[in-house]
Amino acid sequence: MDRRSFLRRSLKTAAAVTAAGPGLLLQGCRTGTDFDLVIAGGTVFDGTGGAPFRADVGVSGGAVRAVGKIRRSRAAAVVEAEGLAVSPGFIDVHDHTDIGLLINPKAESAVRQGVTTLVSGQCGGSPFPLSDREFEEARRSAADEYGLDVDWRDIGGFLGRIERAGTAINYSTFVGHGTVRGAAMGLDDRLPSAAELERMKALVAESMAGGALGLSSGLEYTPGSFAATEELIELCRVAARTGGLYATHMRDEEGRVLEAVDEALRISREAPVRLQISHLKIGFAENWPKIDALLAKIDEARAEGLDLHADRYPYIAGATSLSILFPLWAREGGTERFVARLEDPAHDARLRAHLAEQERGYGSWDRILISEVGSDKNRGLEGKSVLEAAAGAGKAPFEFMRDLLIEESERVGMVAFYGREDVLKRILAHPLVGVGADGGAVAPYGPLSQGRPHPRFYGTFPRVLGKYVREEKLVPLEEMIRKMTAMPAAHLGFVRRGQIKVGWAADLCVFDPARIIDKATFQEPAVYPEGVEKVLVNGHVVVDSGEHTGKLAGRVLRKNERGAVA
Repeated sequence: MDRRSFLRRSLKTAAAVTAAGPGLLLQGCRTGTDFDLVIAGGTVFDGTGGAPFRADVGVSGGAVRAVGKIRRSRAAAVVEAEGLAVSPGFIDVHDHTDIGLLINPKAESAVRQGVTTLVSGQCGGSPFPLSDREFEEARRSAADEYGLDVDWRDIGGFLGRIERAGTAINYSTFVGHGTVRGAAMGLDDRLPSAAELERMKALVAESMAGGALGLSSGLEYTPGSFAATEELIELCRVAARTGGLYATHMRDEEGRVLEAVDEALRISREAPVRLQISHLKIGFAENWPKIDALLAKIDEARAEGLDLHADRYPYIAGATSLSILFPLWAREGGTERFVARLEDPAHDARLRAHLAEQERGYGSWDRILISEVGSDKNRGLEGKSVLEAAAGAGKAPFEFMRDLLIEESERVGMVAFYGREDVLKRILAHPLVGVGADGGAVAPYGPLSQGRPHPRFYGTFPRVLGKYVREEKLVPLEEMIRKMTAMPAAHLGFVRRGQIKVGWAADLCVFDPARIIDKATFQEPAVYPEGVEKVLVNGHVVVDSGEHTGKLAGRVLRKNERGAVA
């Protein structure tokens, strides 16, 4: 659909709604009210999934104050939005920014996509709570890499640090199960003692009291992978007492993905706790036919009354550490012990057998790209496939990966192509699946420009709206906006966010629905999208004509004892 046809369809729908009656468009307008800003003449997608409508949006004091026909003379500033869509700011329901906001608070790659709220602390990892050992390691690492002083140990200290520094974007966080487990009992593969379990429960309770959204798990990563289901149930019961959620990177996303969903649903039932399944996917060709059974499990659980949602990014490749290709037993105990096992010839045969299974799953080592390394010496490997890089080094792929992980002390990132488009589209279109970039707020300059990250860091939300909504017509635009705004806001408990509604926070995105698209690629990922014209965070313009204004208007969003997040 070309630009003219797309706009004609959107505006025709808006005109039909307007003709139905003026009541909808006059909500909140009061004679004599002045506005900090009026977004005039746009097509409003209010986040509910309802039909779009033509209206002006008046903003003052950080909130939406009127939706209707507003005289321009009543505004201190006017944004002309004729031919543009006006929607709530997008909520990235699965984010890994964490300390990145302290390194660059402008959150460039996220806010330029129209994202106004990050939901972080995912996959079992959060920058709190820190044991004495972890605190010292975090201080040393952050100082060496970024010149950043880590001066917190708990959620209160971390969120307070974010607030003092300022941020361009709203920020909320889970507490990570892996971090809690590491703080309470270290990184070993064993069950906790009774005292250690109580310590974990106390750390979760402390984080919940400090405003965490709930508990996240990363059950393919150490040490979270060593937890029994019963341990997770016990900790989720603590999170659920104050309305917290359980967000899970499941135990398996490939051959045993159905069993992993069963475990997540069991935890949700028995705790009981609201559930968010992170980056829902199916890896490897032999498992793609399981998509019907996977979605059926979600539908059946919802029908029985479980409060669950999932999220997904719009790519058939994921990104994580190269070390995840190696078996759990090899990764037990942290980096030093992992590297020692790689160096020990006694483990060679077992490691080779495991990597051979991984190669069969992916089909070829050219489906694994090196995205980031820690040292300048190996910087030239970034962007190359394992197959290409191994050939250049004169090594077989196994030896190349083993030696690189040893040399870089495990600090090697990868992008892995595991999926298929039709499976991705089935998941992305599901009414319970929202959008999460599974990346972080970075920038093409400064300390956060290192490596070649997955293009989802820069392109997720515009790609969904441009490729999958406009070009492929996967779902209507108003429905996808709902899945990016009101739906996650309600599930997470955000107060007065996620809709364009009088009295609600003025987190807004003004974009061209006929032009919005991602520009980031796997080879050139650090490229901002097109078509995002204005982004408001709490009523302040943070992106203007596609450029960052430097405004740090974001807020830390904390969950309170009633489960509301404000």
